[in-house]
Amino acid sequence: MEDLIVLYEDNHVIVVVKPQNVPTQADSSGDQDLLNMVKEYVKVKYNKPGEAYIGLVHRLDRPTGGIMVFARTSKAAARLSEQIVGGEFEKKYLAVTVGHPRDRRGRLQNYLVKDEAANTVKIVPAMIEGAKKAILDYSVLEVNDKIALIDIKLITGRSHQARVQMMGQGCPIFGDARYGGDTLAKGHNLALWAYSLRFLHPVTRQIMVFKAFPPEITPWKYFAVDKYINVVKPE
Repeated sequence: MEDLIVLYEDNHVIVVVKPQNVPTQADSSGDQDLLNMVKEYVKVKYNKPGEAYIGLVHRLDRPTGGIMVFARTSKAAARLSEQIVGGEFEKKYLAVTVGHPRDRRGRLQNYLVKDEAANTVKIVPAMIEGAKKAILDYSVLEVNDKIALIDIKLITGRSHQARVQMMGQGCPIFGDARYGGDTLAKGHNLALWAYSLRFLHPVTRQIMVFKAFPPEITPWKYFAVDKYINVVKPE
C-alpha cells in the first residue's frame, strides 16, 4: 500500500497508477491486487470502519501498467460504466513493438475470441461463434532499429486486445511472451503502458485528463517518450 501512486482523489473517484505485474483484482494466484490495495488505502487514510467501497469499472491486464480510475460510490461507478459503454471514456496506451506496422497510422478492426482455459485470445473470422469486434487506432511515433514506439487508442475494450491486434500486424509488443514479442526481450516486462485516461467526472461533469510516464527502463529509454506525452514533469 505504501507504494501506491495516487494521482487524484475526491469523494467520488480515485485515480491511481497500476504497477506492472500486479493483478487488477484478486485472482487464483493469491497475489496482492490493486483493487484491495486501493480499498486498504482509503480505509486507512479516512479511518473507515469495515471494508471501504471501491468500484471497479475497467481493467488492465496483469502485465500492463498505467493509469486506472476507481469509483468511491456506487453512483460514480454506474456513471463511469455508462461512459465506457457510450464511448466517452478514453484510454490511450504507449507500446513498444518488435517491428512496426506497414502504415504509419491506421485503424485496426478484427474479431477476437478468448480461450478462457488457456487465457489467450486469437483473431478469428467474424462469423465464428463468440467472436467480438475489436477496434483500435494506432500511430507509429518513432522507429529505433528493430523496435518502434506506438501510440494506441482503444475504441473497444477487449481482453488482450492491443497485444493480439499488434501481433496480427506482424509486430508483437516487446516482452510479450504470450503473443510472440519476446524474441528480443526475454526477461523484460511487457512494453504496454496506459499513459492517458480521459473521462467526465461522474458528479461535476468536468473533463478529467490524467497522464503518467512509463518507467525509464528498457525498452522505453530508447525513445523520446516525453515528447509525446506532453506533460511537464515536476522538478
